[in-house]
Formats: sequence, structure tokens, C-alpha cells
Amino acid sequence: MQNNITDDKLKFLEEKAKEIRISIIEMLVSAGSGHSAGPLGMADIFTALYFYILKHDPHNPDWPERDRLIVSNGHIAPVLYASLAHVGYFPIEELLTLRKFKSRLQGHPHREFLRAVETSSGPLGSGLSQAVGMAIADRIDHGKSSDKFFYCIMGDGELDEGQNWEAIMLAGKERLGNLIAIIDRNNIQIDGYTEDVMPLESLTHKFESFGWHTEEIDGHNFAEIIAAIGRAQAVFDGPSVVIARTIPGKGVSYMERDFKWHGNIPGTEIAGEPPKDKQVEIALHELRTLGGQIRGEHE
Repeated sequence: MQNNITDDKLKFLEEKAKEIRISIIEMLVSAGSGHSAGPLGMADIFTALYFYILKHDPHNPDWPERDRLIVSNGHIAPVLYASLAHVGYFPIEELLTLRKFKSRLQGHPHREFLRAVETSSGPLGSGLSQAVGMAIADRIDHGKSSDKFFYCIMGDGELDEGQNWEAIMLAGKERLGNLIAIIDRNNIQIDGYTEDVMPLESLTHKFESFGWHTEEIDGHNFAEIIAAIGRAQAVFDGPSVVIARTIPGKGVSYMERDFKWHGNIPGTEIAGEPPKDKQVEIALHELRTLGGQIRGEHE
């Protein structure tokens, strides 16, 4: 991965993230259920991964030399599926089958249904343990000559689960330089704000105390995302974590920073929110325009 990203590439990534967010809304509305806030908030991270960072091949999902992306917080499946479709793993039209009977796109990723998915997920807190095991197995098989990375996407709310901290300790002990965790630090979970449910700070100090290299970034800034992961890739003597501060519901004004949209979709009757019959229209309009946030629109 090259860290000296050009302005043209940054603009491409921003446009692609906008398309992915629009697909997320469309597929959730088609499904009639699902999670909105997390997928919208992680669209920039997934865009950076699939369109710039990951070593992968949409035409050969089982390519042995590919990097591995493990999604622990499986409820953000819409952003994973939208990213896979837009990068060419399957037709974009298939996104509208989300959560439907016989669809490959289950409410949580299922490895046996979709080859591009590395692991099945659903129970929170287990993804990092899977990623640690995979990274150790790769080192046993290939030694330090392997140049693949194991990325684990995690929600901040699932850090309430004790299993994560066992995995964090083991990864530090084994000095897994091929492991990079990315935490969606959006400060919400289904029951409220994370610091009300179970305070997590200081995450940086906690990970560092277990021997992890840490990065804390704006999860919506592509230059920061790419630079932070580039620095993490250069750490050979221990695991790395990128704490990405994101805005849940990013791009849809009535959803942003509101935990009520963790597990709801546009078209839901919620006190204090826009009328449910207007929510889809508002969301798509705001995402298509993004308030002029896309690079170059006002230059």
C-alpha cells in the first residue's frame, strides 16, 4: 500500500463512499429491517480498505495470498456487503436481497453463503479471538515470511465483552505484527451511549498496556485512515489497533450521533424524528448531496 495518496484518488474514495452509503439505505429499506447507524458510520473505513488498502481479488475470493478482513461486529453487514458489491465481488443489484429468504446476504455475515466473507459473525466479542487465531496459524504455516495482514473490524460496544481482553492479551504476548484491529469508536450501542453503559476510556492506554501499537484517527478522513494503517503495517514486533472516531449515521442528519438508530432503519416511527414517510427521502437526498462535503464540489 502506498501512503502518498493523490488528490484524485482521495476524491475517488469520497465519491465511492457516498455511493456505498446510498446503497446501504436502499438495501435496508428493501429488507425492512437492519442496522443503520454503524454501517453509515463505517463507510469511509470500508471504502479505504477495499478500494485502496487490502490485498484482495474480487475475481478470486479464495486467493491464498489475500489479506483477511474479519468483521466482528456482524450487525454492520450492510456496509460490508455494499463494499463487496461496489468493488466487484457480486452485482450491485443483489444488495436488494438483503435479509430475504434464500439470499446470500444474511442479516449477519455467513461464510458458507458468501465466499468473500472470511468468517461468520453474530455473537459480539468473538471476532478478535478468531483473527488472533488466524494470525497465529499463518505464522505457524509460513513463519515471518508471510506478507499478508489480518484486519479485525470491531465495535466499541462489544469491548464490554471479556473475551476481547483475553484476545488482546494473547496477541500482545505473541507479538502479532500481522494483526491490525480497527475499532469503530462511535460511542453508541443498542442500549445507549457507551460511556453511560460501560465506560471504555482510555482505550489507547489500555491497549498500550497490553503491548499494542495504537493509532487514534478521524474515521472519516481518508488521508488519516490510510496513513494510520500504513504506520500499523510497519510495526513488526507487535499487534496494532486503529481507534477510528466515527459519527454513527454519518451523512443523514437525523441519525447522526443518535443511538436510537443503531438498530432501526429509515421509515421507523421514533419520537422527535422526521415523519417516517419522509425519512427515506431525506436520507437519500442528504447522502446524494452530502452538503458539498465531497472534495472539489466547491473548488
